[in-house]
Amino acid sequence: MKNIFIVGSTGFVGRRVLKELLKYDNISISLLVRNRSKVGISLQSNIRIYEGDILDSNILDKSLDGVDVAIYLVHMMGETEEYLEMEKKSAETFLESCIKKNVKRIIYLGGLGKKETASKHLLSRYLTGEILCSRPDIIKTIWFRAGVIIGSGSASFEIIRNIVEKLPAMVAPKWVKNKTSPIYIDDVVKYIVGAVFTDKDIHGQVDIGMPPMSFKDMVLKTAEVMGLKRYILTVPVLSPRLSSYWLILFTPVNFMIARELIMGLKSESIKIDNKAEEYFPEILVTGFNDAVNKSLFEIENDQVISRWCDSSKGKYCDVPLVSDVAKAVYVDRYFTTFDEKYSEKLFDVCKSVGGETGWFSLDFLWWIRGVLDKLVGGYGLNRGRRSNTDLRVGDVIDFWKVIDIVEGKRLLLEAQMKLPGKAWLEFSIIDNQFSQTAYFYPKGLWGRFYWYSMLPFHKIIFNMMMKNIIKRASDE
Repeated sequence: MKNIFIVGSTGFVGRRVLKELLKYDNISISLLVRNRSKVGISLQSNIRIYEGDILDSNILDKSLDGVDVAIYLVHMMGETEEYLEMEKKSAETFLESCIKKNVKRIIYLGGLGKKETASKHLLSRYLTGEILCSRPDIIKTIWFRAGVIIGSGSASFEIIRNIVEKLPAMVAPKWVKNKTSPIYIDDVVKYIVGAVFTDKDIHGQVDIGMPPMSFKDMVLKTAEVMGLKRYILTVPVLSPRLSSYWLILFTPVNFMIARELIMGLKSESIKIDNKAEEYFPEILVTGFNDAVNKSLFEIENDQVISRWCDSSKGKYCDVPLVSDVAKAVYVDRYFTTFDEKYSEKLFDVCKSVGGETGWFSLDFLWWIRGVLDKLVGGYGLNRGRRSNTDLRVGDVIDFWKVIDIVEGKRLLLEAQMKLPGKAWLEFSIIDNQFSQTAYFYPKGLWGRFYWYSMLPFHKIIFNMMMKNIIKRASDE
């Protein structure tokens, strides 16, 4: 029996690695998460779950008891301007605990690129890899290095897909010609799982990916797969800041994520060795066109397993404690009654809000609010949803985050738009009574002004929402 530990299991890559490992019978899996509700109720009986922060050495020591292989999938991009130091501290704490608990192997996924020319984002990943590989005399670390990840739900692919769908022609900075080695997300998972079970004595960097291609090539090839004709004119004058503003208007990412990804593409990030082929010859890397086709199929058939915004340590992506809603100073609640025979359908309709479905009332006002949010550095509405039918704690719905679901009774969302305070939106069903409640914790005088200025809109929008949600449930 091999004991495997994963930190970062609720992120874009982590969820898929966990899903793949659960197919094996000869292993035991444990996780460290900040909020166990994000793991999913159906999985919690099959794995050991520890709740806490990776910077807490006590909880790390406890969760690493008896572990053979530790998978490190933590990345703090976009959390704060000091995330570089946070990354280093996190890796150091993790390595120390692994050594103390006699873990035999660490598996880490970092980024391609040279240390000397790396952006701050990629440098943080490089330094993490160096730290985790710094004690080969005691513990072996397999440090996979990947470039742009192609897959349904990856930030890079969502940027590419949205650009292709929305812009027949575009003016782009010269960095779009820089090379990277992209890789399909399923291949990333295969390498990580392969490293869990390999008997080979591997330590250090293992570069993975396709042959190098430019961001421009990726956009044009994606357009070709989608049956579209697109044109790109490159110019030398667009700064990373201007490019970031350009991206946030047409893609789901916010300014900080866009800026970090652009800075990463400013320098080349290509494979520099063939160790992956040597150590894992059974893994055949998927070609770019096939990767795009498979990713689009998952999106079109509502099969997206995870997304780039599923998890991060940042305030925009993590799930807060449900009790945080108790901090609300202002509460605005609306009630109505309905025929109880529609109760189950009513809750299903509540869970379908956002994304392609919209918000059941004056969608143009929601769109305006989303545009304003984008302009001040928020996510706006175009993050959409992971799935049109499925919803779980930790999912995003436009500029909201799902923080609690009580099936058939309650759906609680926390606002992730730019606000002078914190806000929550709750849908609740008790017997034949349907309620919709806005909670708000203001920050300063401006927060209070914002709340009172929104109340007239609440009255119009919420009453219309409830009426249309009930109508949708009764019509289905």
